[in-house]
Amino acid sequence: MERSVPGRSAVVADARGEGRALRVTWHPEAGVVVLSVWRDNVCVATTRLAPDEAADLVEVLASGLADGYDAVRQARPEAG
Repeated sequence: MERSVPGRSAVVADARGEGRALRVTWHPEAGVVVLSVWRDNVCVATTRLAPDEAADLVEVLASGLADGYDAVRQARPEAG
C-alpha cells in the first residue's frame, strides 16, 4: 500500500494489476471518506461515505481479515 498523505489517504494496488487501484481519502472538512477506483491515472468511480458508514466498512474489513487469517492459519500444517 502506498500512502499519499499520512493518516488521510492511501492507495492500494489491485492484485490483478493493469494499473488498477483503490484510493481512500479522508476529507475532515467535508466529513466524508472518499473511495475512488483508478485505472492508471484515470478515476473511473467514486463513493462518498459518512463517518458511520466508514466505520461499518472498517468493521467488515477487520472481521473478514480476522476470519480469513484464521482460515489460512488453520489450513497450514504446523512447522516443527
